[in-house]
Amino acid sequence: MKILITGSNGMLGHDLIEVLKNSHELILTTSKTLDITDEQHVLDFIGQLKPDVVINAAAYTDVDGCEQNQELAYAVNGEGVKNLALASRQVDCALVHISTDYVFDGSATEPIAEDGEIGPISVYGKSKLKAEQAIQEILDKFYIVRTAWLYGINGKNFPKTMLELAENHSQITVVYDEVGTPTYTPDLADAISNLIETDYYGIYHITNSDYCSWCEFARYIFEIAEKDVKVIPVTASEFARPAPRPSYSVLKNKNWIDKGFKPLRSYKEAIKEYIELIK
Repeated sequence: MKILITGSNGMLGHDLIEVLKNSHELILTTSKTLDITDEQHVLDFIGQLKPDVVINAAAYTDVDGCEQNQELAYAVNGEGVKNLALASRQVDCALVHISTDYVFDGSATEPIAEDGEIGPISVYGKSKLKAEQAIQEILDKFYIVRTAWLYGINGKNFPKTMLELAENHSQITVVYDEVGTPTYTPDLADAISNLIETDYYGIYHITNSDYCSWCEFARYIFEIAEKDVKVIPVTASEFARPAPRPSYSVLKNKNWIDKGFKPLRSYKEAIKEYIELIK
Protein backbone atom coordinates (compact mmCIF):
# COMPACT_ATOMS: atom_id res chain seq x y z
CA MET A 1 0.00 0.00 0.00
CA LYS A 2 0.93 3.62 -0.43
CA ILE A 3 0.71 5.20 3.04
CA LEU A 4 0.99 8.90 3.80
CA ILE A 5 2.07 9.70 7.37
CA THR A 6 1.62 13.17 8.84
CA GLY A 7 3.79 14.08 11.83
CA SER A 8 6.34 11.55 10.63
CA ASN A 9 9.09 13.23 12.69
CA GLY A 10 7.19 12.79 15.97
CA MET A 11 7.48 10.08 18.60
CA LEU A 12 4.81 7.80 17.11
CA GLY A 13 5.75 8.79 13.56
CA HIS A 14 9.26 7.39 14.00
CA ASP A 15 7.91 4.02 15.12
CA LEU A 16 5.28 3.89 12.38
CA ILE A 17 8.10 4.30 9.84
CA GLU A 18 10.07 1.45 11.42
CA VAL A 19 7.06 -0.89 11.38
CA LEU A 20 5.77 -0.03 7.90
CA LYS A 21 8.83 0.81 5.77
CA ASN A 22 9.68 -2.72 4.63
CA SER A 23 6.24 -3.68 3.34
CA HIS A 24 4.68 -0.41 2.15
CA GLU A 25 5.50 2.68 0.10
CA LEU A 26 5.67 5.56 2.59
CA ILE A 27 5.06 9.26 1.95
CA LEU A 28 6.47 11.08 4.95
CA THR A 29 5.33 14.58 5.83
CA THR A 30 6.00 17.08 8.60
CA SER A 31 4.41 20.45 9.36
CA LYS A 32 7.02 21.98 7.02
CA THR A 33 6.04 19.86 4.00
CA LEU A 34 2.30 19.52 4.70
CA ASP A 35 0.51 22.19 6.73
CA ILE A 36 -2.67 20.33 7.62
CA THR A 37 -4.36 23.61 8.65
CA ASP A 38 -4.25 24.79 5.00
CA GLU A 39 -7.32 23.12 3.45
CA GLN A 40 -6.47 23.76 -0.20
CA HIS A 41 -2.88 22.62 0.23
CA VAL A 42 -4.06 19.39 1.89
CA LEU A 43 -6.62 18.72 -0.87
CA ASP A 44 -4.03 19.37 -3.61
CA PHE A 45 -1.23 17.42 -1.91
CA ILE A 46 -3.25 14.28 -1.18
CA GLY A 47 -5.19 14.62 -4.45
CA GLN A 48 -1.94 14.49 -6.40
CA LEU A 49 -0.31 11.61 -4.47
CA LYS A 50 -3.46 9.45 -4.06
CA PRO A 51 -2.38 7.32 -1.07
CA ASP A 52 -4.29 4.19 -0.06
CA VAL A 53 -4.14 5.18 3.61
CA VAL A 54 -3.43 8.41 5.47
CA ILE A 55 -2.15 8.03 9.04
CA ASN A 56 -2.49 11.26 10.98
CA ALA A 57 0.18 11.31 13.67
CA ALA A 58 0.34 15.13 13.64
CA ALA A 59 -1.10 16.98 16.62
CA TYR A 60 -0.57 19.83 19.03
CA THR A 61 -0.04 17.62 22.08
CA ASP A 62 1.14 20.16 24.66
CA VAL A 63 -1.89 19.84 26.94
CA ASP A 64 -1.10 22.96 28.97
CA GLY A 65 -0.02 24.85 25.85
CA CYS A 66 -3.44 24.16 24.33
CA GLU A 67 -5.10 26.10 27.18
CA GLN A 68 -2.96 29.12 26.39
CA ASN A 69 -3.04 28.78 22.58
CA GLN A 70 -6.62 27.72 21.98
CA GLU A 71 -6.79 28.98 18.41
CA LEU A 72 -3.75 26.92 17.44
CA ALA A 73 -5.09 23.85 19.28
CA TYR A 74 -8.39 23.92 17.38
CA ALA A 75 -6.64 24.72 14.08
CA VAL A 76 -4.23 21.76 14.27
CA ASN A 77 -6.19 19.21 16.28
CA GLY A 78 -9.63 20.04 14.86
CA GLU A 79 -9.66 21.83 11.50
CA GLY A 80 -6.44 20.17 10.34
CA VAL A 81 -7.97 16.73 10.79
CA LYS A 82 -11.17 17.82 9.06
CA ASN A 83 -9.00 18.84 6.07
CA LEU A 84 -7.37 15.41 6.03
CA ALA A 85 -10.80 13.78 6.13
CA LEU A 86 -12.01 15.88 3.19
CA ALA A 87 -8.88 15.01 1.20
CA SER A 88 -9.22 11.31 2.07
CA ARG A 89 -12.82 11.32 0.84
CA GLN A 90 -11.70 13.03 -2.39
CA VAL A 91 -9.30 10.16 -3.26
CA ASP A 92 -11.35 7.42 -1.52
CA CYS A 93 -8.60 6.39 0.92
CA ALA A 94 -8.84 5.32 4.55
CA LEU A 95 -7.85 7.71 7.33
CA VAL A 96 -6.21 6.59 10.57
CA HIS A 97 -6.48 9.27 13.23
CA ILE A 98 -4.68 9.12 16.57
CA SER A 99 -7.00 10.38 19.30
CA THR A 100 -6.80 10.40 23.08
CA ASP A 101 -8.17 9.32 26.43
CA TYR A 102 -8.64 13.06 27.10
CA VAL A 103 -11.99 12.98 25.24
CA PHE A 104 -13.36 11.52 28.52
CA ASP A 105 -14.02 13.54 31.68
CA GLY A 106 -12.25 11.23 34.12
CA SER A 107 -15.30 10.40 36.25
CA ALA A 108 -15.36 6.69 35.27
CA THR A 109 -14.47 4.08 37.87
CA GLU A 110 -13.79 1.18 35.52
CA PRO A 111 -12.12 0.84 32.09
CA ILE A 112 -13.94 2.86 29.41
CA ALA A 113 -15.13 1.17 26.21
CA GLU A 114 -15.28 2.93 22.84
CA ASP A 115 -18.95 3.85 23.32
CA GLY A 116 -18.35 5.36 26.77
CA GLU A 117 -19.78 8.79 27.54
CA ILE A 118 -17.66 11.55 26.01
CA GLY A 119 -16.91 14.75 27.95
CA PRO A 120 -13.52 16.41 27.50
CA ILE A 121 -12.51 18.85 30.27
CA SER A 122 -9.50 20.49 28.60
CA VAL A 123 -9.00 22.44 25.37
CA TYR A 124 -6.72 19.63 24.19
CA GLY A 125 -9.48 17.05 24.73
CA LYS A 126 -12.14 19.28 23.18
CA SER A 127 -10.00 19.96 20.10
CA LYS A 128 -9.33 16.24 19.64
CA LEU A 129 -13.05 15.49 19.96
CA LYS A 130 -13.76 18.04 17.18
CA ALA A 131 -11.50 15.93 14.95
CA GLU A 132 -13.33 12.70 15.80
CA GLN A 133 -16.69 14.31 15.03
CA ALA A 134 -15.48 15.73 11.71
CA ILE A 135 -14.10 12.37 10.60
CA GLN A 136 -17.35 10.57 11.39
CA GLU A 137 -19.39 13.19 9.52
CA ILE A 138 -17.18 13.11 6.41
CA LEU A 139 -15.86 9.55 6.06
CA ASP A 140 -16.98 5.95 6.09
CA LYS A 141 -13.46 4.52 5.80
CA PHE A 142 -11.75 5.58 9.02
CA TYR A 143 -9.97 4.17 12.05
CA ILE A 144 -10.08 6.49 15.07
CA VAL A 145 -7.48 5.15 17.49
CA ARG A 146 -7.75 6.48 21.02
CA THR A 147 -4.65 5.86 23.05
CA ALA A 148 -3.03 7.21 26.22
CA TRP A 149 0.12 8.20 28.07
CA LEU A 150 2.45 7.65 25.12
CA TYR A 151 6.20 7.20 25.44
CA GLY A 152 8.89 5.99 23.06
CA ILE A 153 12.51 6.36 22.08
CA ASN A 154 11.99 9.66 20.26
CA GLY A 155 10.68 12.86 21.80
CA LYS A 156 9.82 14.02 25.30
CA ASN A 157 7.86 11.69 27.55
CA PHE A 158 7.23 10.83 31.19
CA PRO A 159 9.70 7.91 31.63
CA LYS A 160 12.50 9.91 30.01
CA THR A 161 11.76 12.90 32.27
CA MET A 162 11.71 10.70 35.39
CA LEU A 163 15.06 9.11 34.51
CA GLU A 164 16.60 12.52 33.81
CA LEU A 165 15.35 13.84 37.17
CA ALA A 166 16.76 10.76 38.91
CA GLU A 167 20.26 11.84 37.92
CA ASN A 168 20.09 14.87 40.25
CA HIS A 169 17.27 14.24 42.69
CA SER A 170 16.91 11.80 45.57
CA GLN A 171 13.19 12.46 45.84
CA ILE A 172 10.49 13.52 43.37
CA THR A 173 6.82 14.46 43.81
CA VAL A 174 4.43 12.73 41.41
CA VAL A 175 0.63 12.85 41.06
CA TYR A 176 -1.16 9.80 42.48
CA ASP A 177 -4.81 10.60 41.72
CA GLU A 178 -4.63 10.33 37.92
CA VAL A 179 -4.92 6.76 36.63
CA GLY A 180 -4.36 5.54 33.08
CA THR A 181 -2.37 3.18 30.89
CA PRO A 182 1.20 4.01 29.81
CA THR A 183 1.50 3.01 26.14
CA TYR A 184 4.73 2.26 24.29
CA THR A 185 4.73 3.77 20.80
CA PRO A 186 6.41 0.76 19.07
CA ASP A 187 3.56 -1.43 20.38
CA LEU A 188 0.95 1.08 19.20
CA ALA A 189 2.61 1.40 15.77
CA ASP A 190 2.59 -2.38 15.39
CA ALA A 191 -1.11 -2.50 16.28
CA ILE A 192 -1.91 0.21 13.71
CA SER A 193 0.04 -1.71 11.05
CA ASN A 194 -2.20 -4.74 11.70
CA LEU A 195 -5.40 -2.68 11.77
CA ILE A 196 -4.85 -1.07 8.36
CA GLU A 197 -4.59 -4.50 6.74
CA THR A 198 -8.32 -4.91 7.47
CA ASP A 199 -11.50 -3.06 6.56
CA TYR A 200 -12.61 -3.10 10.21
CA TYR A 201 -13.38 0.61 10.23
CA GLY A 202 -14.50 2.40 13.39
CA ILE A 203 -13.29 3.64 16.77
CA TYR A 204 -10.67 1.68 18.70
CA HIS A 205 -9.10 2.00 22.11
CA ILE A 206 -5.53 0.74 21.78
CA THR A 207 -3.20 0.87 24.78
CA ASN A 208 -0.86 -1.49 26.53
CA SER A 209 -2.58 -3.73 29.08
CA ASP A 210 -2.96 -3.02 32.82
CA TYR A 211 -3.01 0.43 34.40
CA CYS A 212 -1.53 2.57 37.16
CA SER A 213 -1.27 6.09 38.56
CA TRP A 214 1.56 8.40 37.51
CA CYS A 215 3.04 7.88 40.96
CA GLU A 216 2.97 4.08 40.64
CA PHE A 217 4.45 4.34 37.16
CA ALA A 218 7.32 6.50 38.40
CA ARG A 219 8.08 4.04 41.19
CA TYR A 220 8.07 1.14 38.74
CA ILE A 221 10.38 3.01 36.34
CA PHE A 222 12.89 3.62 39.15
CA GLU A 223 12.62 0.01 40.31
CA ILE A 224 13.34 -1.36 36.83
CA ALA A 225 16.10 1.19 36.17
CA GLU A 226 17.58 0.49 39.64
CA LYS A 227 17.44 4.14 40.68
CA ASP A 228 17.29 4.97 44.38
CA VAL A 229 14.71 7.76 44.23
CA LYS A 230 11.91 8.36 46.73
CA VAL A 231 8.60 9.13 45.03
CA ILE A 232 6.34 11.37 47.11
CA PRO A 233 2.66 11.19 46.12
CA VAL A 234 0.77 14.47 45.61
CA THR A 235 -2.73 15.27 44.38
CA ALA A 236 -3.33 16.80 40.96
CA SER A 237 -4.66 19.93 42.68
CA GLU A 238 -1.41 20.27 44.65
CA PHE A 239 0.56 19.92 41.40
CA ALA A 240 -1.15 22.89 39.75
CA ARG A 241 -1.11 22.99 35.94
CA PRO A 242 -3.06 25.15 33.47
CA ALA A 243 -5.06 22.26 31.97
CA PRO A 244 -7.25 19.85 33.96
CA ARG A 245 -6.58 16.16 33.38
CA PRO A 246 -9.00 13.23 33.64
CA SER A 247 -8.53 11.57 37.02
CA TYR A 248 -9.37 8.14 35.57
CA SER A 249 -8.97 7.41 31.87
CA VAL A 250 -8.19 3.72 31.59
CA LEU A 251 -9.30 2.63 28.12
CA LYS A 252 -10.96 -0.75 27.62
CA ASN A 253 -9.65 -2.18 24.33
CA LYS A 254 -13.02 -3.79 23.58
CA ASN A 255 -13.36 -3.33 19.81
CA TRP A 256 -9.74 -4.34 19.26
CA ILE A 257 -10.25 -7.64 21.09
CA ASP A 258 -13.74 -8.20 19.64
CA LYS A 259 -12.21 -8.03 16.13
CA GLY A 260 -9.87 -10.89 17.05
CA PHE A 261 -6.69 -8.93 17.71
CA LYS A 262 -4.44 -9.89 20.61
CA PRO A 263 -4.35 -7.54 23.60
CA LEU A 264 -1.12 -5.55 23.74
CA ARG A 265 1.36 -6.65 26.39
CA SER A 266 1.35 -5.16 29.88
CA TYR A 267 2.86 -1.70 30.26
CA LYS A 268 5.19 -3.34 32.82
CA GLU A 269 6.74 -5.50 30.09
CA ALA A 270 6.93 -2.63 27.62
CA ILE A 271 8.70 -0.24 30.00
CA LYS A 272 11.34 -2.89 30.71
CA GLU A 273 12.16 -3.00 26.99
CA TYR A 274 12.22 0.79 26.77
CA ILE A 275 14.61 1.17 29.72
CA GLU A 276 16.93 -1.51 28.27
CA LEU A 277 17.04 0.40 24.96
CA ILE A 278 17.88 3.79 26.48
CA LYS A 279 20.48 2.58 29.01
